[in-house]
Amino acid sequence: EVQLVESGGGLVQTGGSLRLSCAASGLTLYDYAIGWFRQAPGKKREGVSCISSSDGSTFYADSVKGRFTISSDNAKNVVYLQMNSLKSEDTAVYYCAAAEQYYGFNPARYNYWGQGTQVTVSS
Repeated sequence: EVQLVESGGGLVQTGGSLRLSCAASGLTLYDYAIGWFRQAPGKKREGVSCISSSDGSTFYADSVKGRFTISSDNAKNVVYLQMNSLKSEDTAVYYCAAAEQYYGFNPARYNYWGQGTQVTVSS
């Protein structure tokens, strides 16, 4: 059974940092792309970043470029999202997802999803 478990969310002040983790079981990261998505109340789910663990390719939404960094530890089967210089508009539930034979921000192409972790940025 495939499971993705996010952790590391919480409450942080504007300008602060958080590191989210996505621990995968039942699959090998090398065979998948892992994406981070977020959804704020009343808004559509949007792609934040994704990584192809096989070759390390990364991609970022314009809204987070230069502030967020995605990385993977294939030995631990964990993907991280380092979030710096957080803004109030980053407040959302953050989800990680795994896609086979796909790399991008189309949620419909992702096969597995975690339950999400709340990130709240206060001013």
